Amino acid sequence: MTDRSPGFATLAVHAGAQPDPTTGARATPIYQTTSYVFNDADHAASLFGLQAFGNIYTRITNPTTAVLEERVAALEGGTAALATASGHAAQLVAFQMLLQPGDEFIAARKLYGGTINQFKHAFQSFGWNVAWADPDDIGSFERAVTPRTKAIFIESIANPGGSITDIEAIAAVARKAGVPLIVDNTLATPYLIRPIDHGADIVVHSLTKFLGGHGNSLGGIIVDAGTFDWSRDNKYPMLSEPRPEYHGLKIQETFGNFAFAIACRVLGLRDLGPAISPFNAFMIMTGIETLPLRMQKHCDNAKAIAEWLSKHPAVAQVNYAGLPSDPYNNLQRKYAPKGAGAVFTFALKGGYQAGVDLVAKLKLFSHLANVGDTRSLIIHPASTTHSQLSDEQKTAAGAAPDVVRVSIGIEDKEDLIADLEQALGA
Repeated sequence: MTDRSPGFATLAVHAGAQPDPTTGARATPIYQTTSYVFNDADHAASLFGLQAFGNIYTRITNPTTAVLEERVAALEGGTAALATASGHAAQLVAFQMLLQPGDEFIAARKLYGGTINQFKHAFQSFGWNVAWADPDDIGSFERAVTPRTKAIFIESIANPGGSITDIEAIAAVARKAGVPLIVDNTLATPYLIRPIDHGADIVVHSLTKFLGGHGNSLGGIIVDAGTFDWSRDNKYPMLSEPRPEYHGLKIQETFGNFAFAIACRVLGLRDLGPAISPFNAFMIMTGIETLPLRMQKHCDNAKAIAEWLSKHPAVAQVNYAGLPSDPYNNLQRKYAPKGAGAVFTFALKGGYQAGVDLVAKLKLFSHLANVGDTRSLIIHPASTTHSQLSDEQKTAAGAAPDVVRVSIGIEDKEDLIADLEQALGA
C-alpha cells in the first residue's frame, strides 16, 4: 500500500469492506439476523449506554449495513452515515433531529413531487412548517429566514427538471442564518457532485436510484459532513442537551464531528424504526461498485438524446443542463463537469395529451415512477408524481402539464433514439 488517497472508483469498490474474518469471504456477507449475542452483562450495558460501539439489534446497527454506510460516507467526503429504509425515511429521520413543533425550515421549490408532499402535508402533523424559496433567486432564501428557521433543504440536481442548484450560494445563506444546509444528492450522486465540498452540512440520498442503480432495492441514507456546531445557541436540543435515555449524555459533546449521524441512529432510527434490510443494503452496495462506470454512460447517453430531442419538430423545449443553450449550463460546468446527470424533462408542442400519448407509444422505455435504473424510464409528472399539486405548483417544480420526464439508462443510445423517433412520429 502507498500513502496516496484512494480514487473514487477504488472507494466505490473497497470502502468499508474487508474479507469476512470468520470465513474469508471477499464479498461482504448478508448478516440476515435480528440481534447479536453479548459477551457478558458489562458488554451489554456499555453498548446500551453508548460507551462502546457494536451491534445490539438490526433496527439500529447491522454489519452489512455498516459497510454500505461507510462506503457512501467515503464517496461523499463525510464523517459518518446512517442508512434507512428509503429516501423519504432518511429525510424524516434527519429533520426529526433538527425540528421541534413550531419550527420552520426553508426548501427549494424545485424538488421531487413526493418530497414536496412530505414537506407540505406529512411534516405538518409534527408541527414542522416549510417556507418555499426559488433556487433561481438566492435572495428568496435570505428573505425566508426567521428566528424559527432550523435548516435549508435543496436538491443538487432538481427532480424532475434536471436544473443545477447553486450550492455554494445557498450554503452562504445557511451559514449566515446559523443553520445547516441539507442537500439531496440523489440525481447527481457523488460521482458528479459532492455537496460537502461546496458547503453542505448534511447530504441525503434515495439509495433506490443511481447509487443502487438496478431498480431492485429500496433504501435511503444520511451523510454527516461533520462541519456544523450543533451546540451553538442551543438551537438543536436533541444534540446539545443531556439525553435522559442515555443518563444525561450530550451527543455533540461526546461524539464531535459525527454527532449528527450518531443522533440520527440512536434517537431517530431507534425510535422511528425505518431500518433498511441487510439484503437491500447488500444489493445497493453491490450496485455502488459500478457507479462511476454507470454514471458516465448515463450522462453520455442523456446528452446525446437531449441534443437529438432539441431538434425534433414535435418538441417545444428540452431542459437539460448539459446543453450549451440551457440556462443552467454554467452551473453544470462549475458543479458537475463530468456530466449533467441522466434525468431531464422536455415539453411537447401537443401539450398534456401529447405527453400522455408519448409514454403509451414507447416500447423500449419503461413507463414507471422511478429514476436511476440501468433501464431507460419515462413518466408524465403532471398526471402522476406531481398530480397532487396545482398547475402553478407543477410549473414551479418543473413539471408543467406539457412536460415529460426521462431517466436515461445505459442501453445503446441509437436504440433509445429509435424508440423515441417511432413514438413521436406516430
